Amino acid sequence: MRFISTRGQAPAVGFTDAVLGGLAPDGGLYVPQDWPTFSKAKIASFAGLSYAAVAAEVLGAFAGDEIAPADMRAMCEEAYASFSHRAVVPMVQIGPQTFIAELFHGPTLAFKDVAMQILARLYDHLLGQQKRHQTILCATSGDTGGAAVEAFRGRQNVKVVTMFPEGRISEVQRRFMTTTGDANIACVSVQGTFDDCQAILKDAFQDQALRQAVDLAAVNSINFARVAAQAVYYFTTAAALGAPGRAVNMVVPSGNFGDAFAGYVALRMGLPIKRIVVATNSNDILARAFSTGRYVRGTVQPTISPAMDIQSASNFERLYFEGVEREATDTARAFEGFAKTGVIDIPPGALGAMQAIFTGVAIGEDETARTILATLNETGELIDPHTAVAVAALRHVDLEGPTVVMSTAHPAKFPEDVAKACGVTPDLPRGVASLAGRAECFDRLPGDAETIKAYVRAFSEG
Repeated sequence: MRFISTRGQAPAVGFTDAVLGGLAPDGGLYVPQDWPTFSKAKIASFAGLSYAAVAAEVLGAFAGDEIAPADMRAMCEEAYASFSHRAVVPMVQIGPQTFIAELFHGPTLAFKDVAMQILARLYDHLLGQQKRHQTILCATSGDTGGAAVEAFRGRQNVKVVTMFPEGRISEVQRRFMTTTGDANIACVSVQGTFDDCQAILKDAFQDQALRQAVDLAAVNSINFARVAAQAVYYFTTAAALGAPGRAVNMVVPSGNFGDAFAGYVALRMGLPIKRIVVATNSNDILARAFSTGRYVRGTVQPTISPAMDIQSASNFERLYFEGVEREATDTARAFEGFAKTGVIDIPPGALGAMQAIFTGVAIGEDETARTILATLNETGELIDPHTAVAVAALRHVDLEGPTVVMSTAHPAKFPEDVAKACGVTPDLPRGVASLAGRAECFDRLPGDAETIKAYVRAFSEG
C-alpha cells in the first residue's frame, strides 16, 4: 500500500512513513494511492467478530505487508482492552430506526481514544523497528490532546507537546492533559483559538529544520492512521444493523471533519452508506460548504460544544482532493489560497460529488440545550452537547432506513452545560473521578508560531 499527498509535490510513501510523518512534506495530507476494498461477504462477517478483530482487518488493509497480521491483531487487542465496555463501541436505541453509537468508553471518555490507543501502539511498534525517537506536536480543540496524552504517556520513544486554546475547553478536558505528571508530556495553553493552534501546527511541520531536529510527528486527524482507525466503528455499527444487506445513514457531530471523513473512508472501502450528515454548531463552515459550495472561514464562536469550535476543517482537503478527481495541482492551489484568503469556491462537479454523500446541518446553542433535555425526557439517555448537535440535526433531514448517531463524548466531560440544559449533573465514571484532586502542570504561551516552535525544540532536546 502506497500513500500520496493531496498536493502532489511529495513522493509516494509506505504505511510506516505515512504514519510517522503525519503531514506530507509539501503541506498536503496523505491518502491511499488506491482505496482497498472489502467484499460484501467480508463486511457481513464483521457482525460476528470482536471490535479488535475488525480493527485489525481494517487497519491491516492499509498497512499491507509492513505489519504482520499477528502483530496488528495483538496491538488491537491490547489497545481496546483499555476500554470500559467489552463491545468497545456499544449502541443504544433512541428511536424506531435510530441508534446512538457510544464512542466514549475509552480512558479519556471521548471518541479520540478509539484511534489514539491503537495509534500509540503503532508508533511503539514502528519506532522500535527503526530505533527512532520522535516528538509529537498536537493541536486540540478539547479531546484529541487528552487522548494523546493518555495513550503516549510514559512511552520511551516519544515525547508529546499538546496545544489547547486557553479558556476554550472544559475543565475536565484540560485536566485529562495537564495532570499526568509524566516526563515525556508537555502541555501548552495558547492565547488564541483552536484554528490558531492548528495554524501553528502546520507552520511547524513546514519548518524543515525543526522537523529534522526533533523528528516531528503528528497525531491529529491529519495523520491518516487516525482516520483509518475511526473508520472501524462505521463497519462495526453498520454490520450490527444488517450491512451490507442494508445501507445505513450516519450522523456525525463535526469540527475538523476527521470523524465524518472516516465514514467516507468506510464507504470507499465498500460499506454501503446512504448518507453522512455533518452536524455542526454555529461554527458552520462545513454546513455552509455543503449547502452553498463556498468553503469560507468565519470567526470562531465559543459554544457549549467546544471541540467543534473550528472554522478551518483540515480533513476537508482530503474530500476536496477526491471531489476534483485527485487533481493535486487544483487541490494545492485551492488550499494554499485558502490559507491566505479564507475562501474556496468548490468546483460544481466536486460539489455535486460531495452532496451525493454529505448533508451539512448547523445547530444553534438554544436547540443544542433543548435537545439534551428532550433526549433525556424521551429516552432516558443523558447526552453531551456535541452528541446533542447531531441528534438535533436529525430533525432537519429526511432519512430512510437505520441511522446511527455518533456520540463523541461522555456527558461528564461537560457537567456544567449538561446540568444547565436538563437539571441533571452527570457523574464521572469510576477511574477518572480523581481528576479534580490532581495537580495541574502546563505552560501559557502566546499564539505565536516561532515562540511555540522554540518551546518544542527545547522540550525535545531537554
